[in-house]
Amino acid sequence: MAQKILSNKDLVQSISRKGNCLDNAVAERFFAILKTEIYHQHGFNNTDDQINQVDEYIDYCNTKRIKMKLEGLTPVEYRNQTLSVALQ
Repeated sequence: MAQKILSNKDLVQSISRKGNCLDNAVAERFFAILKTEIYHQHGFNNTDDQINQVDEYIDYCNTKRIKMKLEGLTPVEYRNQTLSVALQ
């Protein structure tokens, strides 16, 4: 039934490989942090508020939040630096 609903909305379900729980670890960690930092601290008033807060959080994570794994850069800065070096 779920497959039919997804298909009717032109969506494709993504499923991890059998017996490999690490396939989705990065996404699971991102959503766990998102829930901790947004949902559990602030909550949502309605669906539009939820969409706006998630959009703002993703923008913040990509453009303002530095990552030590990325040499103290934001993901966007790191990607741009990497592309710049690759294109030289």
